[in-house]
Amino acid sequence: MSGSSASGPGSPAVDQPVMGSAPAAYREAVTADPAARDWPLIAQLEDWETGLAQRWAGRSRVRTALYEFFRFGVKQAWACLFGGLMCALLLTTHWWYPPDAALARYDFLTLAALGIQAVLLMLRMETWAEARVILMFHVVGTIMELFKTSVGSWIYPEASVLRLGGVPLFTGFMYAAVGSYLARVWRLFDFQFTSHPPLAATLLLSALIYANFFTHHYIVDLRVVLFALTGMLFARTWVYYRIWRVHRRMPLLVGFGLVALFIWFAENIGTFARAWSYPNQQHGWDWVSPAKLGSWFLLMIISYVMVSIVNRPVRYRCSGRTGLHIASWQKIGDN
Repeated sequence: MSGSSASGPGSPAVDQPVMGSAPAAYREAVTADPAARDWPLIAQLEDWETGLAQRWAGRSRVRTALYEFFRFGVKQAWACLFGGLMCALLLTTHWWYPPDAALARYDFLTLAALGIQAVLLMLRMETWAEARVILMFHVVGTIMELFKTSVGSWIYPEASVLRLGGVPLFTGFMYAAVGSYLARVWRLFDFQFTSHPPLAATLLLSALIYANFFTHHYIVDLRVVLFALTGMLFARTWVYYRIWRVHRRMPLLVGFGLVALFIWFAENIGTFARAWSYPNQQHGWDWVSPAKLGSWFLLMIISYVMVSIVNRPVRYRCSGRTGLHIASWQKIGDN
């Protein structure tokens, strides 16, 4: 993820602020890592990470950039923890799961996903708030799966016991992995926003998108209209994210597109592992159609709005008196 620094022209250097003169809200934002409050494991590594920062950062622009790139990668890996484990399970069972095992592969995947959830919660590597998000995504995803498999959009070619209709229960966890990622990355990068649309508008948009996933099989497909509505609603929205000490920014629509792209890559992993198949993959694996990127982009909107109900967007503003960018902790949509 890249983006411009939140410092404006003529503003003081935010990378090395004078802490005594900065507003209290800014001092807190620079010195407190929200991730350390949510995950004890990260809090335990703070001293090591501080030492690494002191050895690398601030000595040169190149070293600082390398440190931020390393920090960005670690944060993304932590955010992808559940999704990464699920992809690893799909590939591992595809290559090495015994075909004559008493427990069907799909059932093993369901039980393994439940086990991962239990271990992450027990080790406090996942919060109960994230678990609620995962449950919400599981329900929404399973309902869509039941419909889509009934109309032949894709199939699950292997037998299993733990299933509803044609849908193995592990599939809900694949949708939940997206929700888990968004909930975690939101706090890891301390997301804040400008010109964010109100919650009522985003809820309506996501409801229309979700309905179109069903209705386009019977009436006209409205996804072009939905793309246009999404563009209109989020055209002016910027997300501010913090890799280290300074918030950087990018258009939120670009963020949606990037996440949809990586979900598409993950979907190719899933179909390669024969976890599910599209009609064009019945006689051998092939890349998932790039046209699916549009579907994943729209599904990203639903996912984002669902997570925003739990992690309410916070407004980001610039203090004209100091030139420093600080957060206004009024939840968007509450005014």
